[in-house]
Order: sequence, then structure tokens, then C-alpha cells
Amino acid sequence: MSAPWVAAGSLTADGKTLEYACFGPPPSQSPTLVLLHEGLGCVRLWRDFPAALSQATGCGVLAFSRAGYGQSDPVTLPRQLNYMTTEASVVLPEVLDALDIERAVLIGHSDGATITAIYAGAMDDSSLAGVVLIAPHFFTEKTGLAEIAKACVAYETEGLRERLGKYHRDPDNAFYGWNNAWLDPEFEAWNVAVVLDEISVPAFVIQGRDDPYGTLAQIESVVHRVRRAPVSTLILNECHHAPHLEKGPEVVAAIAAFCQQQLRSGLAVADKHC
Repeated sequence: MSAPWVAAGSLTADGKTLEYACFGPPPSQSPTLVLLHEGLGCVRLWRDFPAALSQATGCGVLAFSRAGYGQSDPVTLPRQLNYMTTEASVVLPEVLDALDIERAVLIGHSDGATITAIYAGAMDDSSLAGVVLIAPHFFTEKTGLAEIAKACVAYETEGLRERLGKYHRDPDNAFYGWNNAWLDPEFEAWNVAVVLDEISVPAFVIQGRDDPYGTLAQIESVVHRVRRAPVSTLILNECHHAPHLEKGPEVVAAIAAFCQQQLRSGLAVADKHC
């Protein structure tokens, strides 16, 4: 059984009401690990991962559902094809401000990992101690687009709509907002890898070797392009697109070790300058 959330509620960002849930100590007492979900995710679909992270690190954990997902307000369709950049540059800063996040590590999965990387590369945020990128993508790949096309078939004919309806108040808004954007012919040229050049906080990248949505070329782009801060990687065998769920204990332990190292380093730097 999942551990209960300490606090849950709603906030407003970019004019939308977004659901959120927090576990562990509040931002005034501890650094916060901020979770950014995948293209079909939401607060509840993180399952036991937030509670496990809080327990392993002693930090607070924040999860929120972006517009169009979970119980948050719907998004206007069709989504703009630069929606991940908008989430990073407009929505996420407002979320962090609304909840008074003073020291953070961002942990993103899939679309959420891309949003995390864009934020780290484009925003000047001195409160950011590091980023964890789980199954990120920075450019399209034919194999990934083929899997996204298969997801459309699963949604319309194989019961995926009903399954997503358990977690999203408007599953069509959630699914087609994601699926139609990725399958738009103009999206084939999408590439945001340039943001990696500007990341200046430590990054930890996690990928399942059998991920159908992205190859190891995505991970290699992080290793080769992030030059202003250290990068560490964890490539997991017999693992697909959700390492934090498929290999939960191993991934939680690895992320906890990374977060604790970065947060200790940040405190040491702060003490030195006091």
C-alpha cells in the first residue's frame, strides 16, 4: 500500500489549476525533490516512487500534474509543438514559486526529463542543486515515433483509454495532447539538444537498455554536450521505459545517493560563502 501524502492540493500556474501532492518535510525544513512526469503521467502514476524517495533521502518530494493530466485543468488542443519548452520556461517556475521551493533537485521522466533539461539549461536558478533525467529525449527517432503510433492503436482499440481513465479526468485530453503532437509531421524535426550545452548543475541520466521510445543516442547526447558540470549515467539491462517502476529499489537507491551528494555539496558551498 502506498504511503499517505502529507499534503495535497492545487495551485495556479500559467492560468491553469494544477493538482499537486507532497510527501515528507516541507520546503522550509528540507530540500525538495521535484518530480516531472512523462507524457501520459500524473501525480498518481508515480505510484510508490515519491514516498520511497522521501524515505531514502529524508527530503521532501513534490509531484504535480501538468495541465491536461490527472485532475489538473485540461489543455487546449492541439498542443503547440514547443509545449515542453513552455512547460520549462513558464509553468515550472510558477510551480516552484507557488510552493516556496528553496533548494531543489529536479527529477524528470520522459517528457518530464526533457522539461527538466530545458529548465536547467535555460533558467538561471541558483536554488537548483542537480537534475535527474530518466529516459529523456532531445530529438525524435524513427523507432520512438513508431512506438508512439502503436500507442494510438492501443488507446483506440486495446483498452488503453479505459486504463488511463482511472487516472486522468479527461483521458482524451491527456492522450491526444501528447500523441498528436509527437505524430505531427512538423514534429519530426524537433530537436532541443542545444539546451544541454548550457546545463551547469550535475546531471544523472538513467535509461533502460530496452526502452522502445528512445535509444542510447539520447543518453550519449547528454554525456557529450554537458560540459559545464559532471554527468553520471545508469544504464539498466532488461529494463524498458520506466526504470523507476521496473527497477524501483535500484533506481531509488541510485537517485538518493546522487541527490544527497549534490545537496551536501551545495550546503558546503553555502557555508563557505557565509
